[in-house]
Amino acid sequence: MLPWRRDVLVLTPWLAPIVWEGTFSRDILDAQYLQKNLVTGVVTFAVENYVQFIEGFMSSANEYFLAGHPVNFYLFTDCPEKVSHLQMAPENHLFVIPVQHDPRWQDISKSRMDMLSSYIQSQFQHEVDYLYSVDINVQLLAHIGVEIIDALVATISSWQVTPQQEDEASEKHSEPQPAIPEGQGDFHYTASFYGGSVAEVYKLSRACSAGLLQDRENGIEGPWQHESHLNRYLLLHKPTRLLSPEYYWDTELSSSSILVKRMCPVHQHSQRQAPQTKSVRPFFSV
Repeated sequence: MLPWRRDVLVLTPWLAPIVWEGTFSRDILDAQYLQKNLVTGVVTFAVENYVQFIEGFMSSANEYFLAGHPVNFYLFTDCPEKVSHLQMAPENHLFVIPVQHDPRWQDISKSRMDMLSSYIQSQFQHEVDYLYSVDINVQLLAHIGVEIIDALVATISSWQVTPQQEDEASEKHSEPQPAIPEGQGDFHYTASFYGGSVAEVYKLSRACSAGLLQDRENGIEGPWQHESHLNRYLLLHKPTRLLSPEYYWDTELSSSSILVKRMCPVHQHSQRQAPQTKSVRPFFSV
């Protein structure tokens, strides 16, 4: 890490680096990564109407995600017949994995963690060294390189810049079991981009899947449940590397500290409710 940025926090209280533009040398990291002969995997899910985002995501990820290094893309979809032929870089490979249709978004959220842990155990651990989960409805706009590689990696939510008031109607029933008590959070992490070593992602997905199952048994549902369990896990198991909001920046926001927008969501509609971020510390330096 290079201490070129003094306007933002570049190190967590537990001494994990926070990756911003201007804090690393990609040439040095690329050389080190190449010596290890590593393969990185990307898992993404395209079900129901999210199939429309496959081509945009894959074309941008093929261009910008670990460019020049081997990447296996694992696309889970309930419409494999709609996946058109996509031209991949020579070092990249696309694997389409059919999944059953789930009518309820709550079941899709739980199934995502179930399938992730199951396929890590049966397949991914034999094929890749690192594994990242990325939402399908995103567009990569700039290079995302080997600076993201570490044992357990989380991305700071861009909405932490502009905390929103809690929306009492955001939960269908009571608050999800893993909600972090006021004042006890480190950062708020987005569930749209996280990963790490295969072993660490396996432990994370198993824990989140168990928490989602417990919520379901208790009749608890919420639109940010998947993210809530992820944040609970990362509070108890500190990430070894944090990615700044550059790596998943919501275009509805603005900030002078964001020098590069590397990946942005593609919204299906203009109105979007922000996740709760009031229990976390600010990440800008003072």
